[in-house]
Amino acid sequence: MKLYGIKNCDTVKKARKWLDGQGIDYEFHDFKKDGLDSELLSRWEQTVGWEILLNRRGTTWRKLPEEVRDTISAQSAHAIMLDNPSIIKRPVVESGDEVRVGFSADEWSAWLT
Repeated sequence: MKLYGIKNCDTVKKARKWLDGQGIDYEFHDFKKDGLDSELLSRWEQTVGWEILLNRRGTTWRKLPEEVRDTISAQSAHAIMLDNPSIIKRPVVESGDEVRVGFSADEWSAWLT
């Protein structure tokens, strides 16, 4: 299992604490420190969809020019997420062929335990 996110993100911290508490092994990949490549992002987009990955509630989204937000498409979202990984909803978890976005202790408990 690999967990992707940003070290200082509160939701990522909660997810990591939960995984540690459950004794579930995982590898952590920090977008800001370790980067994000187009191939990996494309795989996530194909699996869960770019709309799920794009965090429209955060400050990174709000800082985008209005015309960019109003005309967002799959192609522009891909470029924006590569340029600004902090706009990706976190955490993103890969386990086998499955990709999950976001954290919910109840959902993860049903999924992983």
